[in-house]
Amino acid sequence: MYNNMGPQPGMPMPQAVPQPNPFGNPFSGPGSGLIRSGLGAYGEKIFGSSSEYVQSNITRYFSDPQYYFQVNDQYVRNKLKIVLLPFLHRGHWTRISEPVGGRLSYKPPIYDINAPDLYIPLMAFGTYVVLAGLSLGLYGKFSPEALNWLFVKGMVGWFLQVMLLKITLLSLGSGEAPLLDIVAYAGYTFTGLCLAVLGKIIWGYSYYVLLPWTCLCSGVFLVKTMKRVLFAEARSYDSSRHHYLLIFVALAQFPLLIWLGNISVNWLF
Repeated sequence: MYNNMGPQPGMPMPQAVPQPNPFGNPFSGPGSGLIRSGLGAYGEKIFGSSSEYVQSNITRYFSDPQYYFQVNDQYVRNKLKIVLLPFLHRGHWTRISEPVGGRLSYKPPIYDINAPDLYIPLMAFGTYVVLAGLSLGLYGKFSPEALNWLFVKGMVGWFLQVMLLKITLLSLGSGEAPLLDIVAYAGYTFTGLCLAVLGKIIWGYSYYVLLPWTCLCSGVFLVKTMKRVLFAEARSYDSSRHHYLLIFVALAQFPLLIWLGNISVNWLF
């Protein structure tokens, strides 16, 4: 009476026929190549532009750290002469530029005496800490804790110098100078400071002659460097404001270096 629709024994099971999707698959079919290529181009545009933006900003503000260590013995000797005796430098203070990859770049320190480096500042900072510890030892005040505080004092002084230069640049409308350039220029302060501390160890009274000389030379070096090198990137120029800021940078070297040159157990004084 009733038809049995189930499978009969010994008969093969009928195959189910898949129903087509009325909306279709956008990633397969005649227009799939166009869609995939469009999405790929859009994603490449987004991520490519983002990576270029990040890379350009890193290059602008931080530069390549290896650049600052391309030095040799001749560069170190000549650079120390400029930092310690800036009055005797008769050459120009501008950096040598060269086209690299379709844009303007600067030659490394080994080829340009006016290029900043981090080798001399780091060596000078380490020498300053060692000489300060030796000075404390001669007066019977040396201790590991005191040496740690001297290290912190030197780092704070370096940071204050960097902030001084950075704020000066920002006030003139030029904040695009690479940060490592400013760190390097600020670190040259410790070269003359090492000379003053060494003079204090050898003969105490020479410190009162060497320290003012160091402050003066440091101020002159930074003024000439910022005027000819860093201020070249300033977007706006105001002559009177320019000179006032340069004088302020030069005068600020005296209290900063006097504070750093005062070797004591209490790092605040």
